[in-house]
Amino acid sequence: MNFLNKMERKFGKFAIPNLTFWLIGAWVLGFIIRYTMPEVQTLLTLEPRLILQGQVWRIVSWLLIPPSVNILFLIFFLSCYYFIGTSIEQAIGTFRYNVYLIGGLLCTLVGAFILYLVYLFAAGIPVTGIGFYFGTEYVTMSLFMAFAVIYPNTQFRLYFIIPFKAKWLGIVDAVWMAFMFIVSNWAGRVAILASVMNFLIFFFSTRNYRRISPHEIRRKQVYRQQMRQAQGVTKHKCAICGRTEQDGENLQFRFCSKCEGNYEYCQDHLFTHQHIKRS
Repeated sequence: MNFLNKMERKFGKFAIPNLTFWLIGAWVLGFIIRYTMPEVQTLLTLEPRLILQGQVWRIVSWLLIPPSVNILFLIFFLSCYYFIGTSIEQAIGTFRYNVYLIGGLLCTLVGAFILYLVYLFAAGIPVTGIGFYFGTEYVTMSLFMAFAVIYPNTQFRLYFIIPFKAKWLGIVDAVWMAFMFIVSNWAGRVAILASVMNFLIFFFSTRNYRRISPHEIRRKQVYRQQMRQAQGVTKHKCAICGRTEQDGENLQFRFCSKCEGNYEYCQDHLFTHQHIKRS
């Protein structure tokens, strides 16, 4: 976080405000291409082999390929993610939101090239089809999980009817991604891990690890031990029978004004004891 603070002071002026608007705009254009010119979509995928052969536009054009969503829910999907993105930006600031979103996209890009190089050196044959696994679907999930961490009690209505808090939907997303990570091949696993790497960095960098440090654990142990010892200390004690307030809830204690010194007695011995005189 100190590193981000330094980076924000130095480069914060270059941060793009309302970055979610441009991402949503790219998806809108992508939906238009999908439903009007579906054959063009194959020219937009993230294919490292084709990028190295000169199709450099694929470095950014894959952002135009939107997540798979039913056209009936398109407006709801876009408005929902615009709300999610702007809410995160308001919570963590424009610069940090730029780092989070762009960082997730860069992790996806780097992950695709790493996977391509692994396949290339392992099989000795340049492969295509990697772009099928690398898209914006998992990036949107990382956005929602960040929103669920920041605003866990915000309520959504699933299918416009069933109310769910953001934290539960975030857990469902995390479980589903973990399941897909297990059942997918290595291409799918790298795509999932690369897409949520920004969330993992964000989540673990915002945790308070001081509470599990050895020093803090030792401090809590000493505090609990002192509290247990303090519970054994009484405030009142009868000078005759030795009873304390722990021997009964109805016991009452008073100091005797006729005794020389601070002598306290219970109600049974307050008026029956022999007064103590030092002289």
